[in-house]
Order: sequence, then C-alpha cells, then structure tokens
Amino acid sequence: MELKTSYLAKHVRTLQPSGIRKFFDATAGMTGVISLGVGEPDFVTPWNVREAAIVSLEDGYTSYTANAGLPALREEIAKYIENYFCVSYQPESEIIVTVGASEAIDIALRAILDPGDEVLVIEPCFVSYAPLVTLAGGVPVIVQTNRENNFKVTAEELGEALTERTKAIMICSPNNPTGSMLSKDEMEKVAAVAKDNDLLILSDEIYAELVYDELYTSFAALDDMRERTILVSGFSKDLAMTGWRLGFVCAPEEIIGGMLKIHQYAIMCAATMAQYAALEGLKTGRKDVKEMRKSYRQRRNFIVQSLNDMGLACHNPEGAFYTFPCIESTGLSSEEFATRLLQTEKVVVVPGNAFGAGGEGFVRCSYATSMAQLQEAMTRMKRFVDNL
Repeated sequence: MELKTSYLAKHVRTLQPSGIRKFFDATAGMTGVISLGVGEPDFVTPWNVREAAIVSLEDGYTSYTANAGLPALREEIAKYIENYFCVSYQPESEIIVTVGASEAIDIALRAILDPGDEVLVIEPCFVSYAPLVTLAGGVPVIVQTNRENNFKVTAEELGEALTERTKAIMICSPNNPTGSMLSKDEMEKVAAVAKDNDLLILSDEIYAELVYDELYTSFAALDDMRERTILVSGFSKDLAMTGWRLGFVCAPEEIIGGMLKIHQYAIMCAATMAQYAALEGLKTGRKDVKEMRKSYRQRRNFIVQSLNDMGLACHNPEGAFYTFPCIESTGLSSEEFATRLLQTEKVVVVPGNAFGAGGEGFVRCSYATSMAQLQEAMTRMKRFVDNL
C-alpha cells in the first residue's frame, strides 16, 4: 500500500544532500579517475597505531569503555592539548572522546542551543555546519567571507550579523575548503566580539597540526577565552585515521556535562579498538605527523603554482590540505566546471557552492593525494582550461 503522507520531519525533508558526496558518487564505475574531491589523506594510518588496535582485540578489549572514553586516552589528550594548544583541561570532566569531530560538533550544538538561537556560520565552510545548526533547532546566520580578504572573517562582519538571539560563532581555522587561517591578531579581534557580546566560540581545530607557515594558536588559549570556547578536534587528518571515526571535544565542565548526556544516549561510547589505536598515536605518532606535514607542504606549493600558471587565480592556503582556485575566468559556474572536468578529463573537484553561496566561482581541490597523481591531475586540468 502506498503511503500518502511522508513520515519524515519537515526540517529533514528540506535538508539538501552533501555536495561533496554527490561528485564522489558520480565516479562510481568510472576508470582512470583522479580524485581531488574528498578531504582524506592518501597516507595509511601508521603501522604502530594499527597494531595497537590489533593487540587490543587480541587481548580481548571488546567491551564498552566509559561513556566519555578510555581514561588513559583522555589523559593523553589532555597532555597533547596542553603541549600543542597551550591550554589545560581536566581529563575526567572536561573531555569527551567522540565518533569523529563531526559528532563532537553535533552534540555541542544540541547541548547549547534552545529553539531559535542563532549561530554565526562563516562561509565558505564545511558542508555540515549550517545543517547541524538547523537539526539542533537553531538558526544558522551566514557570514560571507571573500577572496579579496583571503576568506578571513573580520570583527566588523561578525558585528553586522549579531542579533539578540546570537548564541555562538562557529569557526574553522585552518579552514575547509579555503585553507585560510586566522593569525593570532585576527583571532583576538574575533574573540573580542565573543567576549563583548557574551558568545561561545565553537572552534573546529581538526586541521591544527596541518599548518605550514605560522605557529598554531587555539581560540581556547587566548586571554579569557577558555571558558567560552568549545574546542573540537580528532585523529582523522593528522594521523590519517579517517575510517576509524574518532574525535574529541574539550570544554568547561558544565558544557561537557551537557554534551555527555546526549553522547551517552545517542552513541554510548566510541569504538574501543579505535580508542586504543588513538592512544598509541598520541604517544608515538608525532614523527609520522611531521613527515606528512612536510609532504603536504610540498604538494601545496606545487598545486598552487600550477593552478595560477593555468590562469585559475589561487591564494596560498596557510593550512589544511585544500586549495580554492577561482574559476570565473573560464565563464563557467562552479557546478559546470566540476561536471565538465569530470566528464572530459576524469578529474574530480568539488564545486565551491557546495560550501555555501559564497563559494560560487570557485572549486575545492584537495592535495591529499600523491605527487604523481597531482601532476597528472594538473596536466589534465590545464588541458581542460585551454580547450574551453
């Protein structure tokens, strides 16, 4: 019997599918494709990290962990955060191990938002930010950045978007998809807006280890910002652990307590063997991270030069592993550019408008693929542009 009524909630029915996944799925069945589409390292998780998971299984560690995660892992996260981010958290009450950074953002928003509360979302940004605000009952208020300012938000732009309902600012630096990163001085100006207006900062710092030209600064480490910052990170990007789905979140005890209620009902705990792997990664994986960062820097320099040489103006990204070249000179929309490039040269890039309306006129190219693949992709892309 055909149902006459959709059982889906209205806000779910109107939710748009991910623009990244659309182009990833389009390559199914195609051969000879080079993907610069998905934000996933081409490195395999370091062997000793994988081995730690294997050993945990051999030792029979197959039960639930504490809801917030293995105590030993939270202690190691606290040490790592103190050493690299220069801010201290209590492992027993201010840290949760989550199923990827994505879950951390989800439960953070669900913990802090009442219906109608507004969150300032800096675009272009990762595809899930605005939908997760909506799913949490909030209202995403888009703050557009632009190429002229290297896609960096300013205090003035934030001030213009504030209302009495504004609860938080969601920000990712280094940014996905642009690779731009706020300097410490620029961060302090954003932090001043948060302090002056009693706002939270939801800071996605998943790319903190992939910074190439400057020292990294965390929002939580700025003066008087620890108590109004929710710091999200994980193991996917720096330790090449995307498939393990493991992240973490640090925040003041009251906020973490609220997030833990949601986490324990929805998730129970992150996968046990993945937590043992991450524990090993934090203890011994810094050398691997250093080598990966060195390789990414070389690839960034190559792809930025190549894109500019073929006439696609591209700023130099300070972090992450994405470039965001402007394709307006081709006369194509970002969707047309990505579609025709895939059809004619079998190279996958993501249309900039997948990351918000402000991304129109750009495409995201990930350089988390081998140098040989990057060189071939740039050859094909240049041929595509020359033949337009």
